[in-house]
Amino acid sequence: MAPTERDDEVDLLIDAWSSRLPDVDLTPLDVMSRLRRASLRLAKLRAAAFAGAGLAAWEFDVLAALRRAEAPHEMNPAQLIEATMIGSAAMTNRLEKLHGRGFIERRPNEYDRRSILVRLTSEGADRVDAAMTELVRREAEELRRLSPADQAALARILRRLVEPE
Repeated sequence: MAPTERDDEVDLLIDAWSSRLPDVDLTPLDVMSRLRRASLRLAKLRAAAFAGAGLAAWEFDVLAALRRAEAPHEMNPAQLIEATMIGSAAMTNRLEKLHGRGFIERRPNEYDRRSILVRLTSEGADRVDAAMTELVRREAEELRRLSPADQAALARILRRLVEPE
């Protein structure tokens, strides 16, 4: 099939594979390859939004988890590990770096002397708020091509796709 004005990279990819694997149903690529491309685009958008606030994506993830917690915006490392879905060693390293930048404070947990509590500092809150504000602005700009109804439909469909089985 000759490319048309409506063909995109995924259409061309599917056309190429369909000639190589004519007996394989390539229909899933129509959705999943576009999701992958959207994910890569979103990762770049997020990185730019966070960089504007002086944060890396991993810093944003930890600070955002703390910011979402009720005041005084503190959690223990196990809660942060669960919220950010990273390992214990990585969290220890991240907390050390965030502490060094003045974005968090660490203090002994008065209820469990074996653990610490991690608290967001005002500088950390300012940075993560700036990053989130810029992220939402950029995401809204990216979604402007879709009507509010299309955005709601897409969110509904994606919710079903990411639900646990």
